[in-house]
Amino acid sequence: MRDLGVIPDGALLIRDGVVLEVGPTRRIENRMAARGAIEVSAAGRVVMPGFVDSHTHLMFPPPGTTDEDTVARSVRAVTAQRLASRARSWLFAMVRHGTTTVEAKTGCGHDESAELKLLRVLGSVHGDPLDVIATFQLRLPRDGAADAVQWAIEEFLPAISKRRLARFAGVAWDADRAHAGYFREYLRAARNLGLPCKIHVDPACAAEAIRTGVANLAVSIDHWESATSAEIELMAGGGSMATVMPGAWREHDGPRPPVRAMLDAGIPVALATDFAPGEARPLNMQTVVAMACRWMGMTAEEAISAATVNGAHAVGCGDSLGSLEIGRSADLIFLNASDYRDLAGQFGTNLVFLTMKRGEFIYREGEVKPLAAESLRAAW
Repeated sequence: MRDLGVIPDGALLIRDGVVLEVGPTRRIENRMAARGAIEVSAAGRVVMPGFVDSHTHLMFPPPGTTDEDTVARSVRAVTAQRLASRARSWLFAMVRHGTTTVEAKTGCGHDESAELKLLRVLGSVHGDPLDVIATFQLRLPRDGAADAVQWAIEEFLPAISKRRLARFAGVAWDADRAHAGYFREYLRAARNLGLPCKIHVDPACAAEAIRTGVANLAVSIDHWESATSAEIELMAGGGSMATVMPGAWREHDGPRPPVRAMLDAGIPVALATDFAPGEARPLNMQTVVAMACRWMGMTAEEAISAATVNGAHAVGCGDSLGSLEIGRSADLIFLNASDYRDLAGQFGTNLVFLTMKRGEFIYREGEVKPLAAESLRAAW
């Protein structure tokens, strides 16, 4: 995580949305395959992988909702088209800030109609313009937990696995110790169906969640903002990614996350926004990088790695996303900066000049200029 492999005066050769060659500009431009290529100059700018935001709640809970029943009713009451429109508005904002892949969770509890609607909408916005990776996240109700788990194991997981509606089976591990056995049963069932697991940790019972996650080969264990030294020891060598969300930590103003201790213990760390509509968390991964450097003891190199290649591993795509290597998807951003370390000190400033997804430019910084009111009439 401390070596970004920076290439001064570097170049990429891209074909069919994939990185074909990477290296010093003089070597790349002399390659036979570069003849006739369209040249895009990045002189004076940093070119780096697009951000991979590996933990969001893209479409819920709607602003103003709190309890699970209200959330589920709100989702059922809104049309799928309206949900998709809202999701795209957030996705477009993420594109403008350099994110090229997003993970998004459901989590409406034991409500099949609401969960299916969210998963179908996430499928409809996938690739338009970003890759949207869906996670079905099980939340157990205060009453009727046994029925909810039985429904998830016997009905819902097999259905969404067969129809490929979700990439991951997640669980919101809560503080009710009576639920631990249900969570273990659910994760085993998900693995048997071929669905990789992700765990959303509650600080009150993180140790049990970590043990279960490591035992079930969880791809990531998320919300490590309050990890203890004992929990870090449990996690070290376990193979799961530890996902940290600086925005969530600042919102609740808890103890400073021991990210430095995690890294020193050899735990791979990913950074994510934990974005949810109506919540006080940024959707801008540049801000997340800056927060991690300023308040969590990460270097610029570590934070950028955590927000790109480690984020890709946290969503099971580390072999195809998150770095500018031969054979990887050409997901990249141009920054209005000559040094990548500028990301560590920028708060609330968008440094992105261009965003590319699979070899196609999907965003370019616009000009600031007067606009005639008549030109906006169609949007009124």
